[in-house]
Amino acid sequence: MSSDDRKRAIGKLISVAADKFVIEMLRGTDNFTVVGFDDIHYVARLGSFLMIPAQSDYVVAEVVGLRERDSSATKDDGDALDRAQSAKYLDVVPVGMLPMQTKGKFRFGVSVFPSLFADALYALDSELDRIFDTDGDCVPSVGYLNNPCAPPEATRMRNLGIGQSVIFEDYQVKVRIDDFFGGHVAVLGNTGSGKSCTIASVLQALFEKVDEHHARGATFVVLDVNGEYHSAFDEIAKGGKIGVERVILDGSASPNRFRLPHWFLDLSEWELLLQASERTQLPILRMALGLSTLFGQSQGAQLNVYRNHILATCIAQILSDETQPGAKETRIRGILQRFRTQEINAAKIGAWITVSYGNMPGLQSAYVYLAGTDGSNGFIDPDLKFPDYDGSPFDFAVLGDAIDLAILYQEAHGNRQIRDYCSQMVTRFKALEERSDYAFLRHEACAGGEPSAFIAGLLGLQASGTVHTKTAQIILIDMNAVEDEVVELVSAVTARMIFRQLRRADPRNRFPVHLLLEEAHRYVASVPSKYAMDAGKIFERISKEGRKYGLFLLVASQRPSELSKTVLSQCSNFVVHRIQNPDDLSQIRQMTPFISDSVLRRLPSLPKQHALVFGNSVNLPTTFKVRSAAPLPASDDAKIVDLWFHEEGRPSALQLGPTVGDEVAAN
Repeated sequence: MSSDDRKRAIGKLISVAADKFVIEMLRGTDNFTVVGFDDIHYVARLGSFLMIPAQSDYVVAEVVGLRERDSSATKDDGDALDRAQSAKYLDVVPVGMLPMQTKGKFRFGVSVFPSLFADALYALDSELDRIFDTDGDCVPSVGYLNNPCAPPEATRMRNLGIGQSVIFEDYQVKVRIDDFFGGHVAVLGNTGSGKSCTIASVLQALFEKVDEHHARGATFVVLDVNGEYHSAFDEIAKGGKIGVERVILDGSASPNRFRLPHWFLDLSEWELLLQASERTQLPILRMALGLSTLFGQSQGAQLNVYRNHILATCIAQILSDETQPGAKETRIRGILQRFRTQEINAAKIGAWITVSYGNMPGLQSAYVYLAGTDGSNGFIDPDLKFPDYDGSPFDFAVLGDAIDLAILYQEAHGNRQIRDYCSQMVTRFKALEERSDYAFLRHEACAGGEPSAFIAGLLGLQASGTVHTKTAQIILIDMNAVEDEVVELVSAVTARMIFRQLRRADPRNRFPVHLLLEEAHRYVASVPSKYAMDAGKIFERISKEGRKYGLFLLVASQRPSELSKTVLSQCSNFVVHRIQNPDDLSQIRQMTPFISDSVLRRLPSLPKQHALVFGNSVNLPTTFKVRSAAPLPASDDAKIVDLWFHEEGRPSALQLGPTVGDEVAAN
């Protein structure tokens, strides 16, 4: 051991076990402080580190307890205890190894244990830098496709400062950007503990670098269910180098509001939205969606084959059943009013289905024309296979008619009870069609554009010739004005569309996207959703598969116990604020078995704006004070005293106006 090491010795190792050491401090330490050759060190702060030489390495040990005398010592009540001169002991746990060579890197876990009576040393700042791997915040940048960098002196960030250590004074806590943003992250804590401010401050720090190269390639899609992040990124947007786009979802279909064309939904999302049962309703829904696509497109020879077959089959069934001629005519004309082709329409067969004196004299002629029973081709093809739903645009109202037509088609094949079986699905669709808060979903077939343009807007991309360029790095979807069921639908569909686009990308994993899920427990829950849509399914898949395609989750929640266990278990980094609920603490303990109980016991007593960070972006769990967000998100606490005690006649801060439903009704 070098002479400098001897100068910073603060005690001797008097007990060595696989999971715990005991250190007796030297008599020269006064109140657990020691005067070193470089500074005065407080060496018994819980969570601080000591260095214990073991061959060519130091064993890094974390202080988890301190006491005045050995717990095994027998207390003599007859003798007065001179506490100032009594022995002081530290309980420490080994956490890793640090080579004595100045360029050696920290290794988690202990392979060589120190000997009894080995010296315990306080940690130097240079050793802390190696333990936390925080050297080199900025490193030289690289050019596109390994071409020379432009400008040549450009740099890129490697580490990101997120706050100040509460254990080591004036020491900045940093995370490795590749490791922190290269996996899923969970930001957890009770309401009011500072989660939103932490997220805002982290993103502000990331985009503070304004010299070349800055983080212009980043993409954060923020599902802002409380509408609180817009104010936090105003200053970033004003700088001009980082783009911030905000779109508001209030349920309406106004041109300046978030709109989601219904044909963007895939079959599974329609199934969940209408709660279609698998045995009876789902086949009808699949057929109806296919019919909606057919009747929603322009006329064409191939499309008319399907249309004519369906209409001919349904009308022929009505002509051949036992109902009265008047009822037959009414039903057939009702169908032809909604669905018609050039070959089958009211003008073409109207004369044949007209009732005269209680009879339908043209019935046989109509049947022959439709079914071709006289040897002609007709329009009914028993071997015809219906096309699948392909997401082509169609009017929302057409789906209701298509469901009715699909039910009628099944009735034509002998399934007389199918209408009763599908009555609940039909009722749900009609309710969806009438609700004002779902107006954002209902569009005419000509509106909304292509899914690729919609996704480009979600990802902050703008077409420039044959390529796309970034125009925004932060995209805020403000969903504060809508209920949880709408939040679930929008979050599930947008996440699925982004995930599908990144899966199809070639080469893949070259366009990282981060989905910020604010209040994630509301729509990524551990139990199935009580609403029609269950957004948790797509987010669980993203948590398991998204990394390989460059799609990452940034999950913020105040109730870890209510979060999907699958999503939480896939997070590789955690920033945890104050948590006091026993169920939430138990959930974190189960999801992070590598964290010691002494670390988790700090969580209920963490002050506001303080957090514990751990995961693969930091070598060791660290408690820190989060750097202040400026400007703050709109999530500050209410000033009760200021708002309660004031002069008479002050105008109320709450200005009441019409709701979204009232506005839609008025228009």
